[in-house]
Amino acid sequence: MLDRLEALERELADVEARLGDPDLIADRTRFQETARRHKSLESVVGEGRRLRSATEDLAAASEMLAEATPEERELLRDEVSALEATVEDATEAFRIALLPKDPNDDRNVIVEIRGAEGGEEANLFARDLFDMYRSFSGRAGWRHEMLEASDSDMGGFTAVTFSLAGDDVWSRMKFEAGVHRVQRVPVTESQGRVHTSSATVSVLPEAEEVDVRIDDNDLQIDVYRASGPGGQSVNTTDSAVRITHKPTGLVVSMQDEKSQLQNKDKAMRVLRSRLLQAEQDRQAAEASEQRKSQMGGGGRSEKIRTYNFKENRVSDHRINLTIHKLDKVLAGELGEVSDALLHDEQQQRLAGLE
Repeated sequence: MLDRLEALERELADVEARLGDPDLIADRTRFQETARRHKSLESVVGEGRRLRSATEDLAAASEMLAEATPEERELLRDEVSALEATVEDATEAFRIALLPKDPNDDRNVIVEIRGAEGGEEANLFARDLFDMYRSFSGRAGWRHEMLEASDSDMGGFTAVTFSLAGDDVWSRMKFEAGVHRVQRVPVTESQGRVHTSSATVSVLPEAEEVDVRIDDNDLQIDVYRASGPGGQSVNTTDSAVRITHKPTGLVVSMQDEKSQLQNKDKAMRVLRSRLLQAEQDRQAAEASEQRKSQMGGGGRSEKIRTYNFKENRVSDHRINLTIHKLDKVLAGELGEVSDALLHDEQQQRLAGLE
């Protein structure tokens, strides 16, 4: 593994040198790819150097133990044991860092939440999920931007779309895609009975213009007057935009901004991201139904996670994790669940390599 580290250090030095090349800087696509590789290499090399340092410390301590007097040996044995544990942890961290990168790891994300089964209660839960992710993003230091929201009659969301930008945003948020189930007494329930409802979460890697080339001739762009809940007009100009990608039939609508241009820009961001994921799905046969599998039909039986208010419980069914901290999770303290999902994925990938 340390031989691998030396090769990676040489590559990192080469990439750092190339980042100062004026010709590379002038080529936006190549520069972005090189910068991403540099960031990835820095992380891997950092883990490798920690392993090398710990290995050298262990070798030195073991040598001292072999030459120590009887009085010194007990203390040195404790030091050697501690360093052996450090080397073991550093080895696993380096092995994880060496795993092939998810092609979307350096991308930001676009998240879409929709109320599914449960009527107005599902829409209220969709807002709860939106608030949870907004708080989680704040704790993670990510940037949050609202793209589109359709309010329901009681203050929930029939649908809401937003973007998150920052370090590790895809590697964390990709686990949130799927059906989320809630069990609680709805505000509309007069008998105090617990109802089960659901909302769907879709997480798309955000595409840049250089990732997806869209021919203007393939687009049908319609403008219309924005409207609010109940159909009332909220704008006196035709600022809302609907973009149809004719080759695929994908349709994206935006109306939150007062400017037609701003709505068009946001709609194009979502369209590019959907096209990027569709292309990635096409290229990977085993993931050809990725978006469909993320969303399912929105049915309660397809859930990835359950939020039970009576027991203050959150259960993630993919990794059999249950914690009784629902109030904290909904307040944005999603780290324990996110860490467990990431660790499980890493262990599965390591096992696959073995």
